[in-house]
Amino acid sequence: MTVRSIENIIRSYPSSDGDGVKIRRLALFNQRDTDPFLMLDELVSDDEADYMGGFPPHPHRGMETLTYLRKGALIHKDHMGNRGEIRSGGAQWMSAGKGIIHSEMPELDLGGLHGFQLWINLPAKDKMSDPAYRDVPKEEIPLVPLASGGEVRVVAGNWVLEGKEVSGPLDRLAANAAYLDVSLNAGEELHLPVTGNKRAVAYVYKGALDTGSISAPQLPEKPLLVFGTKGDELHLKAATDAQFLLLAGEPILEPVAHYGPFVMNTQEEIEQAIRDYNSGQFGR
Repeated sequence: MTVRSIENIIRSYPSSDGDGVKIRRLALFNQRDTDPFLMLDELVSDDEADYMGGFPPHPHRGMETLTYLRKGALIHKDHMGNRGEIRSGGAQWMSAGKGIIHSEMPELDLGGLHGFQLWINLPAKDKMSDPAYRDVPKEEIPLVPLASGGEVRVVAGNWVLEGKEVSGPLDRLAANAAYLDVSLNAGEELHLPVTGNKRAVAYVYKGALDTGSISAPQLPEKPLLVFGTKGDELHLKAATDAQFLLLAGEPILEPVAHYGPFVMNTQEEIEQAIRDYNSGQFGR
């Protein structure tokens, strides 16, 4: 097997969204080497003032979200009548399709909040499909211990770990996206096959991975490591004790037009989404 190299490192930055929720954000709308992923937010704080305002009702169109919590709780409500909750260790998938209006409001659970929301692009043929939604409790997410002491939570997609095929509960994401939450001890390595047509990225939210030519002190805080497309295996080695999300997906290779919560292919489609929302026709 040929090992893929790291070809780009993208800096995350502090931001806020919703009702003043403090986040760390990677905006990837114009990054062709991270297609099909559009944005990744990390929500992390032990101070209720940083997140209890939550995300009051707001619209989406043309993309999917995958929300994964390591700690805390979020309550989802939408205009279709869905109500669900995810708690520590659980995940939630939502396909906005032609339109959904929803809210995501925190609840106190174990004190503090730590989670991630990933935006995945929808291809043009699916952007006006019916919206869909699913909650996945912690118990449905496989936890794979590694022989050297680390562990992997398989949130979505099909993977080969320690020589065995393991599938996450979310197996119908756009772009055949796949999602792991990985913990490695310092010096520990993880080797993963990855098919040639998939792109792969790793968001290192704690510690550091060995990046080869770039030493750990030179890396930005909480970087996104972007792997090239040449090769069929990823070699991941922890420079320190490390935790990271590993994402893989098939590139959609279509134009991206983005405005706030709407992701379409053209500016005209964005303007139509705004008109639909303002006229009360959203999602119909």
